[in-house]
Amino acid sequence: MKVFVCTSCTDDGGFLDVVRAGLPDVVVEGIDCMSGCARTQTVAFRAPGKVAYLFGEITEADMDDLRRFVALYAASADGTFPDARVLGGLRLKAIARIPG
Repeated sequence: MKVFVCTSCTDDGGFLDVVRAGLPDVVVEGIDCMSGCARTQTVAFRAPGKVAYLFGEITEADMDDLRRFVALYAASADGTFPDARVLGGLRLKAIARIPG
């Protein structure tokens, strides 16, 4: 699993450091732009053979939900969930779910 954090949505790149610190068990990479500018501080999750997710308006307050998402996503065979409520507040911050 890789996590991508938009680095063009923030002023100082500090958000990338927040996500790296909050998700120490996964690879977190900064990426220039994911075209989520209307919902800044976007974070994407991608794994081979799984649906990819793009979330926007992510803040440090979402780190618990992001950690829960990482565990659920890793455990899912295809990256989908039978009920979006398990995603907590992230279900309201989803921008896209992209087929694997």
